Amino acid sequence: MNALRPPAAPARVRPFWNPLLAGVALGLVLLATFLATGHGLGATGASTRLSAWLGGVLAPQAAAANGYLGPLLEAGNPLPSWITWQVIGVALGAVASARLAGRFRLQLDGLRSIGLSRRALAALAGGVVSGFGARLAAGCTSGLGLSGAATLAIAAFVFLATFFAAGLLASRLVRGI
Repeated sequence: MNALRPPAAPARVRPFWNPLLAGVALGLVLLATFLATGHGLGATGASTRLSAWLGGVLAPQAAAANGYLGPLLEAGNPLPSWITWQVIGVALGAVASARLAGRFRLQLDGLRSIGLSRRALAALAGGVVSGFGARLAAGCTSGLGLSGAATLAIAAFVFLATFFAAGLLASRLVRGI
């Protein structure tokens, strides 16, 4: 009986938002976040809290003695923090939005030019370096860049200029990956 049914039509892919409209929407989300929670957007704090929690589970004495992770463990379980739930919500919202727009797919770009293992290692190295830089700068592009710039913090503008300059330099160095 399935042979008699016509094949299902592919999902209609919806166009991307106008960049100006998307920027205004992001600004309104940031304003709503400030009004509802008293703080802005951020992401890297969630990975730090996850690291502290894992350290507390796997090596409790070492994690508690660590000057960076220890204070997060003093207040108890660091995972129920607002930033952890924000990151989970962003991930779930991104999946839902991509599915609704007909754009959801798993992919790893650059496979043809350098292969799977080199591309995966390059992506991992880039993520580690970005995460380290975000923690060193005391914020990521959303926490320090968006939220900091919204409050006119000088550090945010220095961070954003440095972030874009480093991105342009890195794109020239690894062009084609």
